[in-house]
Amino acid sequence: QVQLVESGGGLVQAGGSLRLSCAASGRTRSITSMGWYRQAPGEQRDLVAVIGSGGSTDYADSVKGRFTIFREAGWKTLYLQMNSLKPEDTAVYYCNAHVRVQPTVEAVPWENDYWGQGTQVTVSS
Repeated sequence: QVQLVESGGGLVQAGGSLRLSCAASGRTRSITSMGWYRQAPGEQRDLVAVIGSGGSTDYADSVKGRFTIFREAGWKTLYLQMNSLKPEDTAVYYCNAHVRVQPTVEAVPWENDYWGQGTQVTVSS
């Protein structure tokens, strides 16, 4: 089990900045990647940014050049630095952790995804 708690959301004017944090606890050593997703009212939950165990990152086209995902070593805390915010960035932002466990080389890997409760980001025009 992995527990995720997001923080840092709030109300900001267009052009402003926010930093989201996600504190992870539990079986963090089994995490292989973490990411941020967002969901606006009436919309599906979409990927914003993801970071792998080797530090590789990927971003949604809509946030490239404005958002940066980074983490502390050991997957204890994940961050999302959001700059030049736009009203269309308004959504509930969720932290995600992907876990993969394979006790032996012969064992079938077990994988699961964990989610935080979400934090509201509202950007006013």
